[in-house]
Amino acid sequence: MTNYVTVNNIQLAYEEHGSGDTTLVLMHGLTANLRSFDGLLKAGLAENYRVIRVDLRGRGHSDKPQIGYHMKDHATDIIGLLDALNLETVTLVGHSFGGLLSMYMAGQFADRLNKIVVIDAGLEATKEAVVEKIRPSLERLKLPIADKEVALDVMRNAPYFADGSWNEEIEAWYRSEIVATEEGAYKRLVYPDGISQAIDHILADDWEAYLRTVKVPALLIHAPAPFGTPDMPPILSVEGAQETVSLVPNMQYQQVSGHHITMIFGDHAQNVVNAIKNFVR
Repeated sequence: MTNYVTVNNIQLAYEEHGSGDTTLVLMHGLTANLRSFDGLLKAGLAENYRVIRVDLRGRGHSDKPQIGYHMKDHATDIIGLLDALNLETVTLVGHSFGGLLSMYMAGQFADRLNKIVVIDAGLEATKEAVVEKIRPSLERLKLPIADKEVALDVMRNAPYFADGSWNEEIEAWYRSEIVATEEGAYKRLVYPDGISQAIDHILADDWEAYLRTVKVPALLIHAPAPFGTPDMPPILSVEGAQETVSLVPNMQYQQVSGHHITMIFGDHAQNVVNAIKNFVR
């Protein structure tokens, strides 16, 4: 069930699963939403923990203000969520953009965190050469969708699923983010201008300094497989992952199967869940 909490003058959407003495807060990728963690929940992540997954501002069913997409804005949203739920300390689990946010918060709000788990994110992902590759896809987010099934078919046949990795969980995630408009068309549950603002802030900030100031135990879970076809490089290279581990104090490293998206779905998700459990316990 989706719940809502008001923080920083906006409403954040979140869901709760499981129970336990340890609380995990799951933060998704740049243009994703909380449903992107369906695979981890199916693989048993909430069996021993209280798991809270949240739609970051500008995504999913959370509010989409016109401004306010710096890491500090996202971070204070999460702190507001913790305060509203009377959670003194938690472990953050962030995928991609959510992983960068986890490392940012581990420097700025370490007193509210026990540990952080970073899923396939690192310093390399903050560089202009990497970030600029996704700008064309952001432009497509602004376009209206005439037919939901056609839009899903486009995603199903995207290059990064050319390895046959598309499955029911991934389809359910993509299907959840396409909703009908009053005009009879469809749109995605994401605010493209907010995403662009987030990217601009990432490029402008000193991420090497952020990583060096992480003050809690950290784990980097890395999927070095090609991002789709064999000739496509991974989102985070092995060298990029090693660079991140060398910068973050007290960071462990774990390689898993799958690529940047598929690593948290299907059979691959179990490896990620196992790595999280081994680190958190």
